[in-house]
Amino acid sequence: MHATIDTPHPASVTSEGAAWLAACTSHPRSTLALWNSRPAAPVVVPCGTGFDAVSVPAVFGRRVLDQLWEAGPGSGPVASHRGRTLLFAAPGTAQRLPSLLAWEEWHPSVPPPLCHGAGDAITVPPVHGAGGEYPPHPMDSRWLVAPDSHHPWLPGPEVLLWACVRAARSGARAAVRISIFPRADQGAKVYDVSRRR
Repeated sequence: MHATIDTPHPASVTSEGAAWLAACTSHPRSTLALWNSRPAAPVVVPCGTGFDAVSVPAVFGRRVLDQLWEAGPGSGPVASHRGRTLLFAAPGTAQRLPSLLAWEEWHPSVPPPLCHGAGDAITVPPVHGAGGEYPPHPMDSRWLVAPDSHHPWLPGPEVLLWACVRAARSGARAAVRISIFPRADQGAKVYDVSRRR
């Protein structure tokens, strides 16, 4: 099976990435033919065999993605869809990640992920952007990290667990630094009463 999709933009899916996504469907050749004729068409792809998907709110998802790239091994494909971030993960992650998060002390700070595994399906973004003169709408489905190989690396539940925990910690630190009060005078004595018990 060979994909003939020409990639005009680096954020688009490569031919190898399209072949991988198509192989996850029940009709790979038909899916590739659809993408070759209508590259801006989204397609529903089943989860559980080629990948699982973990859906989190967009802002938290960006923090998780930052953690995966800054402090971890990187990420697999990642998409933005309807105000959420879809992290493609190793099969089996959808079943294990929620229970791992439940055991972690930071789990109240982690927005509950929607985990899609065996028996579920997700809509993947088009293999190419729709193009045109207008910028994409924030709610449009698009790739943040596009599939680029026949066998992309997919993080497992443990990798995503620690990325979520680090993202929750960084979010908590950022929330503490935000203040509604103007900055204090440099020479004034200021007492931090937020630590009072």
